[in-house]
Amino acid sequence: MQNKKWQFLNRCIVVGAVAVLATVASAQSGRTPGAQKQIVHTYTPPSADTVVQRGTVITPKSSVQRPEDAGRFAHTNYKIFQPEGRNLADINPDNTFAEYPASLACVYKVGPGYPGCQPLNNGKVATGGWGAIALVDAYDDPNAATDLAFFSSFFGLPAANFFTVWANSSWGAQGPLGLTASCSGQPPNAVPHGWDLEEALDIEWAHAMAPAAQIILVEACSNSYNDLLVAEEVASNYVNSFGGGEVSNSWGSGEFAGENNYDNYFYRDYWKHITRFVSAGDSGLGAAYPSSSPWVVSAGGTRVNRSATGNFQNESCWSGSGGGTSSQEIWQNPPNNILNGMGAWSDFQYELFGGYPFSSAPRATPDMSFDADPASGVWVRDTAGGGTWFVVGGTSVSAPSLAGIVNASNNRLGEAPPGGGYYHTGENDLIYAQLFTSTEYAKNFYDVKTGSNGANAGPGWDYCTGVGSPRGKVGK
Repeated sequence: MQNKKWQFLNRCIVVGAVAVLATVASAQSGRTPGAQKQIVHTYTPPSADTVVQRGTVITPKSSVQRPEDAGRFAHTNYKIFQPEGRNLADINPDNTFAEYPASLACVYKVGPGYPGCQPLNNGKVATGGWGAIALVDAYDDPNAATDLAFFSSFFGLPAANFFTVWANSSWGAQGPLGLTASCSGQPPNAVPHGWDLEEALDIEWAHAMAPAAQIILVEACSNSYNDLLVAEEVASNYVNSFGGGEVSNSWGSGEFAGENNYDNYFYRDYWKHITRFVSAGDSGLGAAYPSSSPWVVSAGGTRVNRSATGNFQNESCWSGSGGGTSSQEIWQNPPNNILNGMGAWSDFQYELFGGYPFSSAPRATPDMSFDADPASGVWVRDTAGGGTWFVVGGTSVSAPSLAGIVNASNNRLGEAPPGGGYYHTGENDLIYAQLFTSTEYAKNFYDVKTGSNGANAGPGWDYCTGVGSPRGKVGK
């Protein structure tokens, strides 16, 4: 059945692509004055009265990006914040310098509002959720379930509907490339590899933003691309069995030749009511993979700015947020093969950068953003390595949190019509369709205009925060 389905979809793709491209080519007459290949903003600093927490940002070994790993092994995208004058072992949520589920639910308007959206453990948490959210990670976190249960109880969240899946070789060959996992049973312990905190972060903050959704931790045998892509396919299978939802990935690497071949794992076999999210990276300006795949929502990072009294002010670009221009995911001339990257099936950035027949514009990231600065980091419970509470930042916070918000928004978009049809990028289509609206964009997103990650944030879309950060559930 799989082979027949694959052959059928390929035939549909070719016919559909030709039809859609003919429409695009006939409908467009060229570019208006002011069209640009890159977006450049003037630098504006964050507000002078913003109080930035002082401390040390720790990058774990698992989050170090190594050029030689591109396309072979993935790194995590989280950083640990150690407040000035405090030991890591001493910090806990009795200290109010880090963000709580309630405070960020208030900031992003997905939970009850309250004065200042201050970092408080007041039980005013996000609501909603449907289907499932799968978090794809490497190795096994033995304490994932107990840590998530404690986190939920402590912060007044409903108990999570949660289970773990091992994406091992028992699943056989997975996806269009027929990849097989490298282990036959339980994946190795995550603690020596530094992935336990990543896994705790992912499941806890997906649940914090969509507490009614089923949470599924899908553990790959290792951090190799082979094993993670097997896990991606397994995760999509499980989400599909729940009627749809989101798949979140907080890992990645630098871009590499041939990455387009892996794009299949982010849309091909499971497209009904499923949206995938990927962290944009924590190394500042520069594209990463799979964040640059046109089939995913690329999650950038902001800093939540507060006054001396703890009241929420606004958001600015986090200097470490990934984002940039892809060197691989480019509109082909002509774009006659969906395997080549950008095309009519993923034209959500056409108004910004163009595409065939007028240019060979590349994919640009991120698409939208969430709090990621370690100095405005979030609380995470992780006991697998002997600790308890951590303040964590990085775009590893952004991906699962945005997946949760989109899940709770309940639009149930996917990558093709539910009854079958032509592939498209449903969630990004919705996000970008609001960018130039007179009212909906300002209501549904916060336009981040200050700060820089190597590219300045500014009005509209930018290489640090994309279209900005969400406000409420409408339009997601």
